[in-house]
Amino acid sequence: MTGLRRLWYVYAKGIHIDPSVSISLSSRFEPGARNSIFIGPQTLVAFKTLLISRDAETETVRPIRIGRRCFIGGGSTILPGVTLGDESIVGAGSVVFEDVPSRCIVAGNPARVLRRDIEVGPYGRLAGADENSRRLVQVALQSDPTCKKQVYDTQPRAGI
Repeated sequence: MTGLRRLWYVYAKGIHIDPSVSISLSSRFEPGARNSIFIGPQTLVAFKTLLISRDAETETVRPIRIGRRCFIGGGSTILPGVTLGDESIVGAGSVVFEDVPSRCIVAGNPARVLRRDIEVGPYGRLAGADENSRRLVQVALQSDPTCKKQVYDTQPRAGI
């Protein structure tokens, strides 16, 4: 998130955004009032997400709280009054109507809990994801010798 956009959200709109939060430029926030959206540290809000804190039917403001180390997938919508617990993951395209417990994965419309007691790192990255990525590269290198050249050609070179 750019510095100017962050300043706009924090000072003009009254949204509490921790400095370590990563927010896509295409995401949108619709606060009904100041301090109606809170986003905790080390959280990632992906592209084309929508957070709405004003209830359209009753015209009341119901705050949204997103915990620490969460991931909100692209195209998701978080509706008024929802609390996302710490270390939770929202799948892409989900519509979240109700509170999400800590350390859970939710997805769908309406969003439902798919898995509980997950372990995540910063920005909602699943524990073990780095090891899986390393294994995939190793398998690709072993199965296709030309792949080795492509993988190493994409690495930055010293002195260039």
